[in-house]
Amino acid sequence: MEMGRDTVRVWINEARHVAVLTGAGVSAESGVPTFRDAQTGLWAQFDPQELATEAAYRAHPERVWDWYAHRRAMLTKAEPNAGHLALAAFARRHPGRLSLITQNVDGLHQRAGQPDTMALHGALGADRWLDAPRACCEAQAPQDGRPPACATCGNLRRPAVVWFGENLPADALGAAESAVADCDLMLVVGTSGQVYPAAGLALAAQQQGARLVMINPEPTELDSIADACLREPSARCLPYLLKEFL
Repeated sequence: MEMGRDTVRVWINEARHVAVLTGAGVSAESGVPTFRDAQTGLWAQFDPQELATEAAYRAHPERVWDWYAHRRAMLTKAEPNAGHLALAAFARRHPGRLSLITQNVDGLHQRAGQPDTMALHGALGADRWLDAPRACCEAQAPQDGRPPACATCGNLRRPAVVWFGENLPADALGAAESAVADCDLMLVVGTSGQVYPAAGLALAAQQQGARLVMINPEPTELDSIADACLREPSARCLPYLLKEFL
């Protein structure tokens, strides 16, 4: 349905609770390459879907660790953009009215000032144990290496992201589902709407009667069920939508 920016601004102003789901497009405007665009230089020869699995890590831990180190290095120059900052500013001005759910692992929403962001796919900047940690893993710092490991049992550290074939973190997904169940307006920003179960959150919001707004320069899989589709980059659209009414 064709609705303009000003109509969506009114909806935001009227909403009791706004849920926001963000995807890679939001971070692309900060210069963060998408999952596939990170395949540069040496890494262009690898299929990222073959690297981002537990099986690949167990078979080639040094290679996969180095790939994630490459991706982390690409984040060092990235800063939250106007879209990230607009969401954080709105949340500060209206405590409890906006819940932010993201598919992104770059931490830019948190750096913009939203530490309670529900990160469905984990955090690229953090590590966790590959196998369930034993007492020795917790009793000492990991031994340096590519990857680091427990000096006693050899348990490996791994990036704290969700790999293909893994479930989403139960706490983040549960919190996201609760936020969506409580919303009367949902903004889906910078995502194609193809990745589940994240895209299912938008379907759930629409099915319960919440208004659904898609913000993306290109068409998405969810456009047909949306109440409004704004074909704009989020760094330009969100500051306008979320600024204060006079």
